[in-house]
Amino acid sequence: MAKTKGPRRPKAETPKGFRDYFGTEVTVRKAMLDKIAGVYHRYGFDALETSAVETVEALGKFLPDVDRPNEGVFAWEEDADWLALRYDLTAPLARVAAQYRNDLPTPYLRYAMGPVWRNEKPGPGRFRQFYQCDADTVGAASVAADAEICAMLSDALEAVGIERGDYVIRVNNRKVLNGVMEVAGILDPADPEKFASERGIVLRAIDKLDRLGVEGVCALLGEGRKDESGDFTKGAGLASAQAEVVLRYVLAKERILKRLSDEFLARTDEAFTDYETQRKLLGIERGMGKASGEKHTTETALLLSNRTLAYLREIVGASETGLDGVSELGEISALLAAQGYGPDRIIIDPSVVRGLGYYTGPVYEAELTFEITDEKGRPRQFGSVAGGGRYDDLVKRFTGQSVPATGVSIGVDRLLAALAAKGRLDTTAQGPVVVTVMDRDRMSDYMGMVADLRAAGIRAEMYLGNPKNFGNQLKYADKRGSPIAIIQGGDEAAKGVVQIKDLILGAKIAQQATVEEWKSQPAQVEVSVENMVQAVREILDRHT
Repeated sequence: MAKTKGPRRPKAETPKGFRDYFGTEVTVRKAMLDKIAGVYHRYGFDALETSAVETVEALGKFLPDVDRPNEGVFAWEEDADWLALRYDLTAPLARVAAQYRNDLPTPYLRYAMGPVWRNEKPGPGRFRQFYQCDADTVGAASVAADAEICAMLSDALEAVGIERGDYVIRVNNRKVLNGVMEVAGILDPADPEKFASERGIVLRAIDKLDRLGVEGVCALLGEGRKDESGDFTKGAGLASAQAEVVLRYVLAKERILKRLSDEFLARTDEAFTDYETQRKLLGIERGMGKASGEKHTTETALLLSNRTLAYLREIVGASETGLDGVSELGEISALLAAQGYGPDRIIIDPSVVRGLGYYTGPVYEAELTFEITDEKGRPRQFGSVAGGGRYDDLVKRFTGQSVPATGVSIGVDRLLAALAAKGRLDTTAQGPVVVTVMDRDRMSDYMGMVADLRAAGIRAEMYLGNPKNFGNQLKYADKRGSPIAIIQGGDEAAKGVVQIKDLILGAKIAQQATVEEWKSQPAQVEVSVENMVQAVREILDRHT
């Protein structure tokens, strides 16, 4: 007779594209987000927590690299309505701003932090669930709101431990690119929907310049591009003359630098030495996002800003939209300078695009400029950790009326990785003090010790496993990262004392600590029950 198989056991594994977070990871993330929230709160922003689930209709079709609303999200049908997990924190804000428009102040300043979900192909460092940290201003049309977001982002990065000089916030304006597209013949102000598909491809292509290079961008402006795996990405199908107009914009940084280089080297003033020329050029390269070279001065930064704005006016030609965008960039630059946010923190950079289709004005991106080593041991810059911009038409989807809005989103996991690369995260979280159990009949006494420690603000727990093997209790304490173990057997109880075992010092002694250290700070001491809390605190303070 065949043996009957039991029920199939589920696999104990995390779903593909997801991950689990344990104690220290959760703790350091919360500590970082608390610091960012402190900056946002200081700027007058209020916290908002929205539902993780939205209707697909409310989410819209703004998921990056995707044209259909149900593509790229985790969605399901319920009562003839489609619901989905939110893919970012901006779309829910647009819904909130419309739903509660009569109750919220105008402008409405909010920040939000939490997980988002994207049903995309997972890969190394690319997960389907990840954290975002957003701050947005809804209802303010002035670019002063954009300037404030950039200043606040700068303060937030420094608050969590990214030093000035290790980051740059690069600012551009989507109107400038729209002006370029008008000149290229793929944007008709009288019919904004015309060529919408082509513009979306162009935006995403430019946004991938750092990863694909000029050759890759050119391919996407044309018929398309096949990657190393053989996957083909359809291009915008632009004619060569149209693509050349866009490439003038794509290569703006290099051409501005070339003009400034020619200008400097052509000077014959005796007071203008070769060293000064080199210093200015290195400073300007730094201002254009280079990681190496001398930090740029206010003089070179102003020169860079003026030349950048002049170049952008050239390439947008007579486009009113483009010229308006250049004017707004000049205003943002002046507002930031007035607050003391100079080019050592925030610069105008035409290479910033942001791939999302809903941006309508200024866009910005925070890039970390220090070098790290990749998995193959090659040095590379860390790259972007935050981005955002103005999206004046997003709320309009709900109300039919244009509502100005601007905001930024920080990639929490990337910023945590950056702090880890800089050695700014304390990943050696200390476990609780463990009260061991020597006598099953005296559990209430051990619980009382734990209660006394907790009442004094000391993290503590009683061992809840099988107390038969005392060695296992100490192994448990070691696995928990506990700094101290409290021991009280029958003899200690009769004398009204406890043994306090300093596990941190004990570990050092095990690693051949000196005899002097052993004598001056014994790894185990006996104290009265009344003095237990004080003795524990002294040991903890010594190791802090």
